[in-house]
Amino acid sequence: MIFGKVITQYHGYVRELRGDALLAEFERASDAVSAALAFQIEQREYNHQLEGSIRPEVRIGIAMGEVVVADDTVTGGGVVLAQRVERLAEPNGLCVTAAIHEALPKRMPFIQASLGEQEFKGFDEQVRVYRVALKPGESIPPPGQTDKPQTFSWTGIPALGAVAIVLVAVIIGAVWLQPWVPMEEPASVENMALPLPDKPSIAVLPFNNMSDDVQQEYFVDGMTEDLITDLSKLSGLFVIARNSVFTYKDKPVKVRQVAEELGVRYVMEGSVRRVGNQVRINAQLIDATTGGHLWAERYDGSLDDVFALQDQVTGKIVSALQVELTPEEAKGTQGIKTRNTEAYDEYLKGQEQFHQGTPQNYAESINHFERTIRLDPDFGQAHASLAAVYWNSATKGWSLKLGLTYDDAASLAKDHLDQAMRNPSPLAHQVASERAADFRPKADEALAEAEMAIALDANDPAGYLAMANALIEANRPKEAVESIQHAMRLNPHYPASYLTRLGKAQMADRQFEMAAATLESAITRNPQDDWAMVFLAAVYGHLDQKEKADAILKNVGELRASLGKGSLTWESVDVELFRSRGFGGVRFTGMRGGRDIVRDGLLKAGVERGFEWIPLVTTVEASSSVAGSEAEYQVEGATTISVEAAKELHARGVPFVETAPRVWLRGHVPGAHLMDWFTGEFNKQRLSQVIDNSGEVVISGWYFQRHAASASAAAVSWGFKNVYYFPAGLRGWQRAGYPVEKEN
Repeated sequence: MIFGKVITQYHGYVRELRGDALLAEFERASDAVSAALAFQIEQREYNHQLEGSIRPEVRIGIAMGEVVVADDTVTGGGVVLAQRVERLAEPNGLCVTAAIHEALPKRMPFIQASLGEQEFKGFDEQVRVYRVALKPGESIPPPGQTDKPQTFSWTGIPALGAVAIVLVAVIIGAVWLQPWVPMEEPASVENMALPLPDKPSIAVLPFNNMSDDVQQEYFVDGMTEDLITDLSKLSGLFVIARNSVFTYKDKPVKVRQVAEELGVRYVMEGSVRRVGNQVRINAQLIDATTGGHLWAERYDGSLDDVFALQDQVTGKIVSALQVELTPEEAKGTQGIKTRNTEAYDEYLKGQEQFHQGTPQNYAESINHFERTIRLDPDFGQAHASLAAVYWNSATKGWSLKLGLTYDDAASLAKDHLDQAMRNPSPLAHQVASERAADFRPKADEALAEAEMAIALDANDPAGYLAMANALIEANRPKEAVESIQHAMRLNPHYPASYLTRLGKAQMADRQFEMAAATLESAITRNPQDDWAMVFLAAVYGHLDQKEKADAILKNVGELRASLGKGSLTWESVDVELFRSRGFGGVRFTGMRGGRDIVRDGLLKAGVERGFEWIPLVTTVEASSSVAGSEAEYQVEGATTISVEAAKELHARGVPFVETAPRVWLRGHVPGAHLMDWFTGEFNKQRLSQVIDNSGEVVISGWYFQRHAASASAAAVSWGFKNVYYFPAGLRGWQRAGYPVEKEN
């Protein structure tokens, strides 16, 4: 605390402590120089009292310039210049800039020797530097008088810039500095929500954006995410996932809180400042169990150096925590990144949109990732990200919102996945595993890809979720439960979807009591998760809890209606959840391996077997002479019409409904409405928005005639009186030469 007291005596303020360095601000150059020399004298006296060979020495630099204070971090030209000047000082020496030299009164008892003009990184013009010492036989001047209040608080201080006297002192022998370091309130291991892992465990908090431009938020978040990714690939560390640490973004949290909520020993925090092509990273690592700072450092460089800067930070953490690297890990992280800084910038913008997780954001992320690849076609991670976007769009039923059919999205996912596999990342193997599990399921291939993803990044929860998906397909639900639980430990602030996955796996393992508790929690956290409700209804069926099953099935019906889905039946669950994507619709993730358990549970819960309209549809032989000229299905209560009859109805203004998205994107009858039968978008509520019960409607088929036939039968069962089943659909319409409308 010696230097802190001296600084206060000379009307200065300790602005920041960074590992082995201290930064202070003064109003007057004479106070700053006097405080520095006074401390040097006390330091020499202190060293004489020490035993052993350690003799901490202090170098000090003083400059005049801008100081910017924001979010408990100090930056600015004056700070950087003082840092540069300090490096020219000898051990136990002091250097100042020409501005300080000129501001010192001539009466001060100092020797000032010019070191000439110096070139400093980040400064366009040379700066004259002086070495300063106390004249022999003289005493340090006492503190001058000042009217400035001697208190200071960080609370409520906004970002500001002002010209000030900046002093930077660096201790050679950082142990000696520890009494100065502001100790954090230690975390209690007993109060941790989760037990500490056997490995060194760390949470990297989102770095603060210290750039003048708030639009640089994506860049700062991307730097944080890259650092988390680089650390998580080290097998000797346990690293909390991005999604969990980003829940603390822009929140005033304490290190103790973070450590206790996430169950980690170490917490890293910092800031990034980007100005043009220049980047500055401030970072510090804290042992939450003691409250002590292990190290703090600042890294300066250009965008061209950004990966090297990230590797330096990673290296510091590895050294501080004494992590032993494998030979492969010691090679660094450059393999899947890009040397093109413009491509990297676009990639970070794409990642920002991707993490938002909506169809609109997905569309934006595609634009950024495609620009990334145009700038660097060999950037493997960008290809992997595009594969993930397209595959997720297909599985979530969002492909149409991107102007694509399911097949288009799935094909694009495969194309980019093939490119990504030239230099595969964990994400590439995750997507490959999900495709193998969900698309014409191949359990062995899905397992192998998930194993590769985990081998490349043992701290990424997505790899364990992919593994769980593959294990369910392989009929190994007990292992799937363990895999999901490991993902939850890596991502303690996991979303409700994790609980739905866990409940499905527990149900497949016939752990019905546990599955019920898990799925109930999932629904509490996300009341809009209709599939969690469906699974819970099946679980209640197996547990013979009829009243609970009735209540949840009522909620399912109401929710599905509000979401624009059809009514729930035994076969509708089978179609929506388990049917192969070869039929062009969406089969939700995973559960084919547990299909019989779900189906049996729903029957026991009282879900009726069969579509409510199936008895209305009769299969007949289709004519092979003229495709689409005769009906493959007959629908009781609906009128099957020819192309000519369809044209007459269209001319009278009767509305048409198309039930297949892949047909719709290739063209459709002008003015037609799209209601996807497979995903439940064709339902009574949607149809009622087009016609009333007595109105006429034409339901078009061709590509999937059973869909159109079933939709026609459903409309009849809902009470619509004038339903026309048009099996020839778009193909018959086009062959007759009638006009076709296409989406832009």
